[in-house]
Amino acid sequence: MHVNLKRQIGQFAGYFVAFGLALFFPAGTLAWLAGWIFLVLFFGFLLAINCWLFRHNPGLLLERTRLGTSDQQGWDKVLFPLLIVFFFLWLIFMSLDAVRFHWSLVPVWLQSVGAIVLLCSFYLLFLTFRENSYLSTVVRIQVDRGQTVVSTGPYHIVRHPMYSAILVFVAGTSLLLGSWYGVLSELILLILLAKRAMLEESALRAELPGYAAYMAQVKYRLIPRIW
Repeated sequence: MHVNLKRQIGQFAGYFVAFGLALFFPAGTLAWLAGWIFLVLFFGFLLAINCWLFRHNPGLLLERTRLGTSDQQGWDKVLFPLLIVFFFLWLIFMSLDAVRFHWSLVPVWLQSVGAIVLLCSFYLLFLTFRENSYLSTVVRIQVDRGQTVVSTGPYHIVRHPMYSAILVFVAGTSLLLGSWYGVLSELILLILLAKRAMLEESALRAELPGYAAYMAQVKYRLIPRIW
């Protein structure tokens, strides 16, 4: 499979600019160490995972660049953009909170813990990418790619380990950036991800052979022993 490197580099640069603007423009300053640490860690991971996919799973790398496909589930064409909007509003709100208005007081040691939690989320994300070659950004049944049920690795513990890792990512990022309101906003994200997980399961159960049996085997969606 051919991966368009110019397109990948362009997307990477575009994401970096968008994230940078969402963080530093509302903050009103570039002198925000935690913001720069987040950008370096996040985009370092993004670069690393893209390089890994380019070498080991270029098909998945191509799949994750496809947005708005004709076979994307109708409800996901609404829910997925909502998640994107939420994510950027979350970054903007945290920069207002932690830098411009100083609503939250998060000690430096706890921000350091947040950085460690963020790194843990990257490891969980990597395990998910390594295990699931059908990890599309949008919800669609990938008949064209011969999609099958994945039940190994983190999928043996929860049905949606990507979403679980995102929750860890949000907690770690909020602490690193020094925003208690960012931590609280994770409740909104949890609701959105839970809704998407349930709708995704309905589609997979109806259209992907073997998924109903997998659901009976793995009982928890996002949080082991809880839900």
